[in-house]
Formats: sequence, C-alpha cells, structure tokens
Amino acid sequence: MTTDTTQVTAASDYAASGFGRRLGFGKKPALIVIDFVDAYLVKGSPLYAGVEEPLESATRVLEASRAAGIPIIYTVVEQAKGPTGGGVFARKVTGLETLASGSPLGAIAAPLTPRDEDPIISKKYASSFFGTSLSTDLTVLGCDSVILVGLSTSGCVRATAVDACQYGFIPLVVREAVGDRRQEPHDAALFDLDAKYADVVGEHEVLKYLAAFTS
Repeated sequence: MTTDTTQVTAASDYAASGFGRRLGFGKKPALIVIDFVDAYLVKGSPLYAGVEEPLESATRVLEASRAAGIPIIYTVVEQAKGPTGGGVFARKVTGLETLASGSPLGAIAAPLTPRDEDPIISKKYASSFFGTSLSTDLTVLGCDSVILVGLSTSGCVRATAVDACQYGFIPLVVREAVGDRRQEPHDAALFDLDAKYADVVGEHEVLKYLAAFTS
C-alpha cells in the first residue's frame, strides 16, 4: 500500500497527540480468520470483492499459525431465516442475503479450509465478538492477543479489532491479509485501527513472530 502526503501528515498529527503507540505481540495469540468465504471470491457473486491477494497472504499466515501450534478460530456471517434474520445489518446491506444459512457462497475459501478441531463461530453482525462465545473461548484458551486476517477491512475486521481491544485482547491486524472491495475504505480503516485500537502489522513481521514458537 502506498502512503500519500495527506496520510503522512495525518500520521504525524495523530502521533503528536499520543495516538498510534505500539501494543506489541502477545505471549499467547490466537488466529482469527474472519469471514473469508466464497461470496467475496466467486466472480458474479453480489459480494465479490477482488480479494485474491489477501487470500494468499491469509493462507501463509494460517500455515505459519498451524506450524506454531496456536489456536485457530474461524468466523462466518450466517443470516438466519425468519423475522429477526440479520436485523438492521441485513436491512442496510442487502448483499448479505448471499450469506443466508445453507448458501454455498457462505463456504470458507478452499485454501483456508478448517480442520475438524478448528472452531467455526457463526455470527449475524459485523463483530466476531458480538452475540458469540469468542471472548469466553479466548479466555478459556488463555489467549492474550488475536491475529486478525479476513474480510472486510472496514467492516467485520474493523469491528472485531475494536471489540478485541475492548475485551482486553491485543488486536494484531495483518495488513496484507485483510481486504476490502475498495482501496479508500481499506486504507482509512487501517489508519484508524492503527491509530486507536490495534497494531497493524506486516505479514513478514507476523511470520517471523510465529516462527519463534517453533524454534
């Protein structure tokens, strides 16, 4: 991602006011794979977002996480049928109909296929924490931090990172392994997260961190 002059000025302004301090890597992380489903990758899908490169990066992070032996948790949006359905979220984003319960486009992308032991959390809203057991699950696992990969940067990734911060888990957003349908919201979300709620880190830095668990 390139950084224009406006972003550099904004970064300096935020830093001078005490934003953007580094949280650092935790001692016991979990990988959260957020909504990396076929609906965003199959051309012709209403939600297709052209996020093939983030998928490749997320796959590398997943493989490194498996080698490191850290917990891996998946989330998917699943819009239930009936009057409550997806609530206001589904009314606002009609494309979420693509993720109705049982839809083949709701399947997790093949390179990221979960193993039998990997939990898959079904959610109705943006945050992976809202209305789910994720916070409790992470506490049971003894995790102090979460490595976040997935979609979309300005939506479910951002909401999950903010809630992770609020629940007391260090959020680490892997820059190359998250994606959005447009560059502008992607960049804005990463800037905001890195300034206020999370550490936005490069894939290489994350892979190096995870490799230390196997050495």
